[in-house]
Amino acid sequence: MEEKYLPLGSVVILGGGKKELMITGYCMETPEKPGKIFDYCGCIFPEGVIRSDLTCVFDHAQIEKIIFTGCKNERAEKFLTRLKERTNAKEKKDLPVIEEIERL
Repeated sequence: MEEKYLPLGSVVILGGGKKELMITGYCMETPEKPGKIFDYCGCIFPEGVIRSDLTCVFDHAQIEKIIFTGCKNERAEKFLTRLKERTNAKEKKDLPVIEEIERL
């Protein structure tokens, strides 16, 4: 498995899943699990976002197969590098990841 995080637009299948998901964002917190920050949020593929209340959240460890790797350019690489640094720092020092990511 590739190192987390995958670029936006990547299409994956989760372990035990049948439907493909496209990654649309990072570090999502949900009202159902306050305090839990999921690595990714996404939508079903190829349908896309069909309702605003249907966002899938999942962690990198749940990914079983990468179908397609999304767009990578210099800005995306820089963002993903900083995202990895911030989340690694949070795991070590309990820093507020969401506030840090918003400033990236």
